[in-house]
Amino acid sequence: MLELFPEGFEEAERPDGVELVAYTDAQGEERLWHVFGGARSADVADGWEDRWRSFHRPVRAGRLWVGPPWERPDPELLAVVIDPGRAFGTGAHPTTRLCLDLLQRLAPRALLDVGCGSGVLAIAAALLGFEPVAAVDVEDAAVEATRANARANGVAVEVRRVAPEEALPAAPVVVANISLEAALELPSRVDAEELVTSGYLEERPLRLDGYAHVERVVLDGWAADVHRRA
Repeated sequence: MLELFPEGFEEAERPDGVELVAYTDAQGEERLWHVFGGARSADVADGWEDRWRSFHRPVRAGRLWVGPPWERPDPELLAVVIDPGRAFGTGAHPTTRLCLDLLQRLAPRALLDVGCGSGVLAIAAALLGFEPVAAVDVEDAAVEATRANARANGVAVEVRRVAPEEALPAAPVVVANISLEAALELPSRVDAEELVTSGYLEERPLRLDGYAHVERVVLDGWAADVHRRA
């Protein structure tokens, strides 16, 4: 299949085995017959190239509306427009929504978004009045996506790539929607008065060295926490 369709094909588990699916034309179907001795074909429904958009719906988190550029924002809310084609998070995941809720409970100050992904949290923070806002990630693609989304939303976010073990910039507020293991390392990497963390399941407790646990919120089995320096 890789030789026939190097641009990609789909693999799906079925009760009687694995089904391999290629989206192709009559010539591609002929190649399948020649190599495998048979294949089943079906026409692809019209509008397939836009069907993926139906999976990206806007969400509301307090005063914030987060959605893709083809949806109309609620005029009474602060709109965070995120292009899902850039991946790394669109705001719909429970951990992102929990962080958005918690940010609205904090006094706006300088903020650092650790593991910024698509930039949802950094952009939302800037719209909520946090300044200056900085964002870091270990992936170049995430840095590029955050920069592009910040420009599209008309907010100022200083974005840069960091190494996995690098010390992070100091900020009164740090938000980190990352793994539990990475969150446990934050006290040794950041200088912050308050930490907002998420990215782990509700069943996983989180206590950070040097910080008092202030609050936990949960949604659909996921959790987010606020910690204040002891």
